Amino acid sequence: MKQIITLLVLLQGVLMASSINEVNVKDSTVSIVYEGGDYVPIVSIQFVFTGAGHLSNTKDGIAEMSAKLLNEGTKKEGSVGFATKLDARAVDIHSSVGRESFVIEVSALKSEFAYAIERLKELLKDPNYTEEAFDQIKRQKIGWLHQKESDFDYISATALRAELFKGTALARPYNGTFESIETITLDDLQQFIQRHVGYNNAIAVVGGDISVDEAKAYTREVLSLLPKVDTKEVMQIQASDKRRTVYSDEETQQAYIYFGAPFDYSYREKDQYKAKIAEYLLGGGGFGTRMMEEIRVKRGLTYGVYASLRRTKSVSYMSGYLQTKLSTQDEAMQLIQEVVDTFIAKGITQDELDRAKQFLVGSEPLRTETLSQRLNRAYNEFYYERPLGFSKEQLKQLEAVSLEEMNAFISSHKELSNITFSVVTKKEESKK
Repeated sequence: MKQIITLLVLLQGVLMASSINEVNVKDSTVSIVYEGGDYVPIVSIQFVFTGAGHLSNTKDGIAEMSAKLLNEGTKKEGSVGFATKLDARAVDIHSSVGRESFVIEVSALKSEFAYAIERLKELLKDPNYTEEAFDQIKRQKIGWLHQKESDFDYISATALRAELFKGTALARPYNGTFESIETITLDDLQQFIQRHVGYNNAIAVVGGDISVDEAKAYTREVLSLLPKVDTKEVMQIQASDKRRTVYSDEETQQAYIYFGAPFDYSYREKDQYKAKIAEYLLGGGGFGTRMMEEIRVKRGLTYGVYASLRRTKSVSYMSGYLQTKLSTQDEAMQLIQEVVDTFIAKGITQDELDRAKQFLVGSEPLRTETLSQRLNRAYNEFYYERPLGFSKEQLKQLEAVSLEEMNAFISSHKELSNITFSVVTKKEESKK
């Protein structure tokens, strides 16, 4: 049944305007990001709790484990009993966590949504705060960490963050370590939820066959059950500008190379379209990008190499990765550095700009064809303090930007050349 709901959500294609609404909950005003769509009778609400993600960990892994605990049903019925009730009505209630936020989502057929909200309220009133549920998620987490011991992508990416963001919350293994997981208690998880999941740090993201008034009523109904929590601004983190290479020695037959650099550019900037074009041409667009052309097409050192310019509230930086033979790892890293240096020094060509515009404008309908895509875009515009419709305006500016403007933008970001590399390789290769 859940698969049917997912399919129906993807089929929702009737365009309706997004809107930002507000509802009073106790002494706070809660924002509601709304996108209606009555093509099929599906409703979903996400409650996004800001400042409650990985970066707010008091112990490594605690935010994620707290979310998993809320997925274990109620104390009265347990995980299986609660899940059985949901499955019988094709209701989905799920908690998850990202770097900056904690999310609880409920979705169902319109005819079952009132029932779904009642089950969510039931869960919030009586979470499964039992040692049995806690031991279950702890075992799962330790098992996951054991799997990651041989996941060379994970090892390389984690080592990159530790070096690139040294001394900050982002450098820590926020998914947890064996040591940190062993120190977490059931009381720790309960305290994390009570101190981070509140009515006054929530944003409701509502979509589907539901009116604004219904969305307000459900939002007030659910959030009224939650406590008031201390709110904090998302901390600003700066990527290191020191050119460093860190090696992790493993029994591997390939080199796993992750790289990053500072990108001194705020999510508040109004010309985000320039960063989008630069990202696409440097390494974000697959074949035809500078990195793919130089490293795969011309030299055949990898199947794929990618780079993106990440711009969030907490941090702005370049990140990328590739996999290559042990014998060519140094050549690959040198080429990455050369590609970035040349990109900054010489900029792009008119042909590249034209191709980027053609793709980014031409593929725009694919990024807004479903209700969930449009709702996610509306939420991002709100979260990043942009007016609704910002993305459409950016598309118009993207179409009009000149080569001179783009090259001035690219050349102004020389910090991208300060690349840190993280390489998972064999011991003998790291010592060469």
